Amino acid sequence: MRRRPSRSPRSAPSRPAETVDLTIERVGARGDGIGRHDGEPVFVPFTVPGDRVRVRLGPRRGEGRAAALLDVVAAGPGRRSPPCPQFGRCGGCTLQHLDDDLYAAAKLDALHAAMRRHGLDPGVIEPLHRIPPRTRRRARLSLIRRGGRQGGGKAVLVGFNARESHDIVDLAAGCAVLHPALAALVEPLRDLSASVLAPGEAGAAAVTLTETGVDVLIDLPRLPDMAALEALASFAEARDLARLTWRAPGHGEPVPAAVRRTPRAVIAGVAVDLPTDGFLQAAVEGEAALTEAVLEAVGADASRPRVADLFAGVGTFTFALANRGAAVHAVEGAAPALAALKEATDRAGLAGRVTAERRDLDARPLLADDLRRFDAAVFDPPRTGAAAQAASLAQSPVPRIAAVSCNPATFARDARLLVDGGYRLRWVRPVDQFVWSAHLELVAGFDRRLAE
Repeated sequence: MRRRPSRSPRSAPSRPAETVDLTIERVGARGDGIGRHDGEPVFVPFTVPGDRVRVRLGPRRGEGRAAALLDVVAAGPGRRSPPCPQFGRCGGCTLQHLDDDLYAAAKLDALHAAMRRHGLDPGVIEPLHRIPPRTRRRARLSLIRRGGRQGGGKAVLVGFNARESHDIVDLAAGCAVLHPALAALVEPLRDLSASVLAPGEAGAAAVTLTETGVDVLIDLPRLPDMAALEALASFAEARDLARLTWRAPGHGEPVPAAVRRTPRAVIAGVAVDLPTDGFLQAAVEGEAALTEAVLEAVGADASRPRVADLFAGVGTFTFALANRGAAVHAVEGAAPALAALKEATDRAGLAGRVTAERRDLDARPLLADDLRRFDAAVFDPPRTGAAAQAASLAQSPVPRIAAVSCNPATFARDARLLVDGGYRLRWVRPVDQFVWSAHLELVAGFDRRLAE
């Protein structure tokens, strides 16, 4: 019997746009309000629980449908006026329309849900630690110089991408989350872009506020000519930047246009010279909150505990641990970050307390036998989590573990591995470092001794 060939998704007839009325029931992990239609979830941005809304149904999204908000027929409780006039267009913030109580609950809902999915007790979650707005010390701004036929508006746009779009929302009205020192660069970057981009070209500027000034990395669509190089150097001088570097497709490593001072971060009292496009926590206040939680999770039972700092970066937790007397073995896969950590270690006279190793912990995690010599371990992976390293830790005898995460879903997955290996999840401390976004940072404390 011949089977009828299955219809591919591309050949399936598209459903006509449909307008429906919904009641929003909750806020989802991406910051959208969630209602239901025909038994499936509908994701509606910029809504709050209790809103009665009219929406236009859009494409499939996961197990439900995306939708565009047409009208709030009746507002639910917990809504407030957003502090930024660009909210609703800019894709940087998703939760400015929630009052304080609802905002805190929405930030934690994804963490609660992720932990329940993996059979973990959400009762160990502590109250949300809030970081104030206008403290964000790093950002990536999109730059675009409009073509000659594009009418109206500014000739150059500087800002963030619109929600789920490549369109740019210009930051002419300012930004409610950026540190003022970074927000002050928007208009100068507009002028610079007019000099280094041709009509119709796009680029980007990664801006980082350091102890010695602002560090800027400009992504260009092509190699700069002499006039563009002079414009970049003049921009660095006029804005008193610490460093300005450019990068172009196919040209290899970033190239300094001006290095007036070495960009430097002070981490737990240790000066770290930052590599180009190096990673720092989004806010100084956020880094302090995460560090305090890591130190609490690691504890101080031994006179000189031996700590493995995994995914160590430039030493976000390494130096705080060393300053408290720990012997720290820092493991990091990125060569520039590890070089910065080692140089800072030597300069601070901490070589007797800090050792460093370059290692891809996803491909080659430290194994249980490697970990046997440590009294504690810290791991702070990227958003994809640390499944391989968590599995090795779960088989190890390490007494205490501090898990740092920027993704509740992968944290819960990795935490389940540790719990199944005999660890007790003692507490989870959420840190609201990315204000008004759906992102959430956290630190969790695990203890094997209490589990045995």
